[in-house]
Amino acid sequence: MVAVVEIGKTRDVRMAPDSDSSPRGVSETSSSSVGDAPLRLGVKLAYGAPGMAGAAMAIPIAIHLTMFYSDVILVPLGFIAIVKAVARAFDAITDPLMGWISDRTRTRWGRRRPWMVIGAPLAAVSFIAMFSPPLGLDPLTAVGWFAATYTLYYLFHTVYQIPHYGLGPELTQNYRERASLYGWSEGFTVAGTMLAALAPWLMGRIFGNQRDTFVAFSIIFGTLLTLLYWNLAYRVRERPDYVNRPPNPLVPGLRRVMRNRAFRLLLIIYLIGSVTGAIPGLLMPYFTKYVIQPEDPDLWLAVFLAVYFGAGFACLPLWVWFVKRFGKKPLWLFGYAATVVALFSIFFFVGPGDFVPMVVCLLFAGAVFSSRLLLGPAMQADVIDYDELHTGKRREAQYGGLWSIMTKFTVIPSMSIPLAILASLGYEPNVEQSDVVQFAIRAIFALAPAATALIGLAIAIFYPITEKVHERILEGVECHRRGESAEDPLTGQSLDPPQDRGLDEDTGWFLDHFSRGELRRVREGESLVWRLVLFCLFTTLILATAVGSILATVQDVKQAPGLLAVVEIISAGVAVAALAWSIIRLRAARRLRDEPPPLDVIEKHLRAIDAA
Repeated sequence: MVAVVEIGKTRDVRMAPDSDSSPRGVSETSSSSVGDAPLRLGVKLAYGAPGMAGAAMAIPIAIHLTMFYSDVILVPLGFIAIVKAVARAFDAITDPLMGWISDRTRTRWGRRRPWMVIGAPLAAVSFIAMFSPPLGLDPLTAVGWFAATYTLYYLFHTVYQIPHYGLGPELTQNYRERASLYGWSEGFTVAGTMLAALAPWLMGRIFGNQRDTFVAFSIIFGTLLTLLYWNLAYRVRERPDYVNRPPNPLVPGLRRVMRNRAFRLLLIIYLIGSVTGAIPGLLMPYFTKYVIQPEDPDLWLAVFLAVYFGAGFACLPLWVWFVKRFGKKPLWLFGYAATVVALFSIFFFVGPGDFVPMVVCLLFAGAVFSSRLLLGPAMQADVIDYDELHTGKRREAQYGGLWSIMTKFTVIPSMSIPLAILASLGYEPNVEQSDVVQFAIRAIFALAPAATALIGLAIAIFYPITEKVHERILEGVECHRRGESAEDPLTGQSLDPPQDRGLDEDTGWFLDHFSRGELRRVREGESLVWRLVLFCLFTTLILATAVGSILATVQDVKQAPGLLAVVEIISAGVAVAALAWSIIRLRAARRLRDEPPPLDVIEKHLRAIDAA
């Protein structure tokens, strides 16, 4: 059961002005220093602690929320699928925007902390409302309540989570210190998941019904989320050499991110996993209740989750030691192989009453799960360092925004399509399911994630950044700071310092609104304006068609939407993102038409792109 948690990380409370804005416990040397001083334990604890509350909130959303609304509030599964698809498409679109906003924020408290201060309490309020629907709602009103609170939660989750993602890599560039930082962070994450695994069942015994249980749960952990993020903002200062760096334009920044070959490979691997990423958490309650069929499903769901996350928590120190001893890539490959061989392919053969085999599988699965949690953010931080070698820029939040929008769009089908499939096969809440529905639950829960893990393993073998390579990347960044050339350790190519590449920086960023092919057309005298106008019209047509079809599909709340509606929502979300992207580029194309740069400048820029 991999990737059931989507953690929001962040921090903030009373924020004194940063007259002393160097981070407590963080070296005040330049961000490009190869030998960053070790982070103090207090910094690591303050940075990681909010993950406990974030994880505790993520578990009921990923695991309990769907069944809460389908079997308690009695919202049809098809409409839950529609709401999830719409809300997460909107959530994905806002991520890169939040990264861009965070990178451009300039306050005396820094560029990350103010957003975390604001976002955490608003997300907490939305979380509480999501699990507190008023009594007596009719199905249509219940759908509206779910849609509003679910969407608002993820909006405010983005407000605090993207800046927090950008903060982590900025605290240290030391390869091993990052493993330790994220090890502590994910330790809190796994601890939060263990709390969330047991708390609903224990609180259910106190309150006697799921409504009151989840109201109390949401109040407790929503409050904890706010307090821990405020504490993080108070105790961890942003590095002044990062805070004062100039921001990057949105479209060129994202285009340059995608030129990072190590990042592209890492992103592709995670995108493949995201295709089925939400399935384990989404279907775990259904798998427990309708496939294992215990007399007390809530009890056994709590046991299964506690076993899974408990194994992950216990093994986390082992994985941190393993990374320091052997590096990240070997453990990463082991995690994918274990997922394929021992997890979902075995889960497929578990049936009614197979409690012991289920527990054994979950023990091993939980151990692997914690290694994947640790490695993801640490490896993302390494590829951002490689970007700095090429560009001389730090764009943590921009990387986080692009990463988030891509993975969230690909995860939408796994959050929605399984529900639509079960609804179309005749799923009914709180009754024994047909053999067809039970088989579908087992197949989707087990075999689909095993298939994507196998593909991810085949590609992960080619990931290029090891500890030695990372050391050479940081050495190259330091050479550039001294005005010296450096070697790209992945290609062997000699790289001049970014400021010495014969191209004005502002002009280079402006030209990065356009692709290689587009710049070649401009070089030949072609205007890009009408091409972009036509593309905007085309995406608007797709968006209008998809929205019209969706509205027609969901007019009757008694008729559950099918798979087509989910696909249309995903298409609409992609169309919105493409339209926004094109509108920004259209403005740049008009400027390019009216104030064209010299042809030799375009030639230099094309050569720079080819060298990237």
